[in-house]
Amino acid sequence: MKDSNILDLPKLHFEIEAKSKEIGFTMPSDLFIGTLLKTLITSKPKSKIVELGTGIGLSLSWMIDGMDADSTLITIDNDPKLTEIAKSYFGTDQRVEIICTDASEWIKNYKGEQFDLVFADAWPGKYSETDEILELIKVGGFYIIDDMLAQPNWPEGHQENVNKLIEYLENREDFNLTKLNWSTGIIIATKRY
Repeated sequence: MKDSNILDLPKLHFEIEAKSKEIGFTMPSDLFIGTLLKTLITSKPKSKIVELGTGIGLSLSWMIDGMDADSTLITIDNDPKLTEIAKSYFGTDQRVEIICTDASEWIKNYKGEQFDLVFADAWPGKYSETDEILELIKVGGFYIIDDMLAQPNWPEGHQENVNKLIEYLENREDFNLTKLNWSTGIIIATKRY
């Protein structure tokens, strides 16, 4: 098996990747997390999904490809330039809501239904407001985070943040956890109760 032989790229993948390079956006999710998200979302028909850290929409393209017609997705980023680019690709999809706001505040103030899947690809929901976002996940729902292996763009001391987060998640009894030394380092947690 060759895991790099990914054949089901989203239609917009190359266009979004080119836009990423054009504007100098250096933090898009890689192909592996994309295909994993698509697969996990496909397992959740009629789901409610949230992505924290839209960027320009590369991982969003994978997530949308995995959604059925009855699923909805909220994606949040605090950079208006990036959210406008994401809207140019996905703004007409009625299943998708692209929000430009501070994700920390959004998490603290969210009062809607719980989510079937949370992809936390930003500081909020990963290194801050972790308790709050985990409470917003349904039983059987997924919490997905990437970039758990050292990255070249990490600031000095960031490994300590990662270590604390992993230890925190390992000690939560309400989630089953799988740590994958694959892609950029992925954690998949499923809510037990």
